[in-house]
Amino acid sequence: MPVDARRLVRKMRGGAQAHLIEASDGKFYVVKFSNNPQHRRILINEWIAAAFLRHLGLSTPEVATVRISEEFLSQNPDAYIQLGRERRTPETGWHFGSRFPGDPSRAIVYDFLPDTLLQTVENLSEFAGVLAFDKWTANADARQAIFFRVRAAETERLGFAAQMVDNGYVFDGPRWRMADSPAQGLYFRPLVYARLRGLADFEPWLERIRHFPEEIVDQAVKEIPPAWLEDSGVELEQLLHRLLIRRKRVPDLIEDCRSGKLQPFPAWERG
Repeated sequence: MPVDARRLVRKMRGGAQAHLIEASDGKFYVVKFSNNPQHRRILINEWIAAAFLRHLGLSTPEVATVRISEEFLSQNPDAYIQLGRERRTPETGWHFGSRFPGDPSRAIVYDFLPDTLLQTVENLSEFAGVLAFDKWTANADARQAIFFRVRAAETERLGFAAQMVDNGYVFDGPRWRMADSPAQGLYFRPLVYARLRGLADFEPWLERIRHFPEEIVDQAVKEIPPAWLEDSGVELEQLLHRLLIRRKRVPDLIEDCRSGKLQPFPAWERG
């Protein structure tokens, strides 16, 4: 959904130098600019990853294209990208926005929970699913997630839920290649994998990846703003073709991860 940037809230941490912005729909978005320090392709990666994660049934923020205007830039002079001593002004036009969970003046969002709280996260099992996704898409970054409080529908108990965020380095970031390493895509807290005993614990996500519809891929590509693609359309098409062929390799990639130096699955049953 396209929205207009209205007000800068604050800058965010991270290599892309994203900004938290209030938009014309009254929602708040973590916005990555098309001229960010990592590369324009990061926006394409984020857009495609969001569509894939939603289809796989994994929790991830809603996304939107966010228009930056000259008026917004003049009213929000602190919206800029810092490159050494140089300040780079965001380009006018369409940028990638990831919905912030609520009003940042009231909602508290965490990127770290102590073990006693982490193990009670309502959708903790999704870390297995998103690892399968990260292996499939050759995410060169560690898995990033945020946590916020939710009320459980059945018990009305207040707990925590996770959302999978910051997917700009799928496809090895701007390189658009399928480079594999056992450590890629792992979340830095081994506790999220403590209950995994075998490949069966990665279902139903492995099955959904094996039968991932080409129509979902095509639809995601059609929604990418042309300005993000520039002259990379053919290269993106070739990349996604390789990705579809790669679907059947995901169980082997997880096995490689299991037997790697980090050995992230302590309860895995050795057969």
